[in-house]
Amino acid sequence: MFRDRWCGDIRESDIGREVNLAGWVLRKRDHGGLIFVDLRDRSGVTQVVLDPDVSEEAHRLARCLHREFVIVVSGEVRRRPEGTENFNLPTGMVELQADKLTILNEAAPLPFPMEEAAETAESLRLKYRYLDLRRPNLHHNLITRHRIAKVLRDYLDEHGFLEVETPILTKSTPEGARDYLVPSRPNPGNFYALPQSPQLFKQILMVSGLDRYFQIARCFRDEDLRADRQPEFTQVDIEMSFVERGDVIAIVEGMAKRLFRDILDIEIEIPFERLSFKESMERFGNDKPDLRFGLELKDMSDIVVEGRFKVFLDAVQFGGRVKAINGEGMARLSRKEIDLLTEEANSFGAKGLAWVKVKNGFESPIAKFFPEEVLRQMAERLGASEGDLMLFIADKGDVVHDVLSRMRLKLGQRLGLIKTGFKFVWVIDHPLLEWDEGERRFATVHHPFTSPADEDVDKLLSLDTIDINDETFTSRLSFFTSLQAKAYDIVLNGCEIGGGSIRIHRGDLQKKMFEVLRISEDEARAKFGFLLDALGYGAPPHGGIALGLDRLVMLMVGAHSIRDVIAFPKTQKAACFMSGAPSTVEQKQLRELHLKTTGFF
Repeated sequence: MFRDRWCGDIRESDIGREVNLAGWVLRKRDHGGLIFVDLRDRSGVTQVVLDPDVSEEAHRLARCLHREFVIVVSGEVRRRPEGTENFNLPTGMVELQADKLTILNEAAPLPFPMEEAAETAESLRLKYRYLDLRRPNLHHNLITRHRIAKVLRDYLDEHGFLEVETPILTKSTPEGARDYLVPSRPNPGNFYALPQSPQLFKQILMVSGLDRYFQIARCFRDEDLRADRQPEFTQVDIEMSFVERGDVIAIVEGMAKRLFRDILDIEIEIPFERLSFKESMERFGNDKPDLRFGLELKDMSDIVVEGRFKVFLDAVQFGGRVKAINGEGMARLSRKEIDLLTEEANSFGAKGLAWVKVKNGFESPIAKFFPEEVLRQMAERLGASEGDLMLFIADKGDVVHDVLSRMRLKLGQRLGLIKTGFKFVWVIDHPLLEWDEGERRFATVHHPFTSPADEDVDKLLSLDTIDINDETFTSRLSFFTSLQAKAYDIVLNGCEIGGGSIRIHRGDLQKKMFEVLRISEDEARAKFGFLLDALGYGAPPHGGIALGLDRLVMLMVGAHSIRDVIAFPKTQKAACFMSGAPSTVEQKQLRELHLKTTGFF
């Protein structure tokens, strides 16, 4: 046996015991006579003392040690001499006096100092991910991820869910992002797709009568990546039969409560706050609001028309919006600092940023365009008082919301307004459809299997064939975009960690949805035929949710990136610096798949 104890588990209760430890040399201190080695494994660190009077051979070998050597030591646990204790370590009251040391493996010179790894360029750390992963905080993240997955499984098992695996090699279907395609050798010219989600299969499982399903599922999307996205990711996939929205929400809230209690020893309050999609957009400018601080958006359109500022008047006249947020205490900013804020707003897509300081009255280049009474109304609506800075954006509604929501988060951070802790919120009552002007077609806000709200089902079914070239179509756009979906997103600290819906379980309604989305009957049959057939054989009402495990773990451990909670993440170009993936393959492999490369274009 290499070891009988973990390095991080040695305590005062072990004093006098003979133990065997194995691990990596974190650091060595040679004091001439005594040599001290900090020995590390995933559980923590124990100080090992090598004394020539105890074992000359072990002491001699210790002189050869360097960082990250792999060793085994044996000896007696003893109390550290008074004054040498390390109260910052769980093992800091004791040490191992070694009488035997074995070097199992040496380590080459390190590409970066382990104690400075956090400050090392991420590209270098990803290339040597096996070294990066030795850091205690990454160990902690992955251990916590394991524990989170276990709690989720236990909770869902207790509530009658069955864990069922669904295929990884499946059929390419339009689900919002590009598929990763896999050529089929036995079927030349045909391809599998890696699943963007198990959506169709989990609905089939409900038709199959399994009633409650879950899976910690691997999903794949070939899309442009951001800091919080990976080409392959993990989601906690949940589906239930004979449910409405409240049933799904109750299961998720109970699961979250158990998770935070068991993992972080935090009692979170349920039920979570709920906001409609419309309210979330109006108050926070997006559908994933961070409720840990205020700084809410306020509509100023009705007030600014009482002034003469042309930018505001034009925005309102042509169907746009004028909204503002209150920068608390920011009236002290210089003109140069405000210009930097304007540049930031421009980088977010604004055409400009108007501002008014509440400072001995009102101070601003635009103040002259408004009666003082109107300026006071603005300040009152924003809750602005002496020393505050009112910030205005005027543009199309979606631009105003996007810019101000991003500025709100930036200012929340700069002003120290964001409280610590965890704040959940459900965003409900989403639109069913949105108009894609570039594609000249409707798209679903969630996915094409999301059920309309009960009051909108008959409206959708009663629609005649949709002709986007009909001269009345533009005037009917508001009707289509007013339809609501039985959809819901769960948001934690401004980060969407999951989304779901009640599904369409009727074949006639699903066919109508495809028609609205301009998916022809032949295309629907080719891509979703097995689902349409299944819906005709007694499909129950059903719904579910998919929770992003990577994001959830990131938030719970306080990491800044999901790459810090994934063992082997990829870069923003979907590359793995450690393994070299993606890479070229041999021509023989391409011939077997009936493929050839034709160069880049």
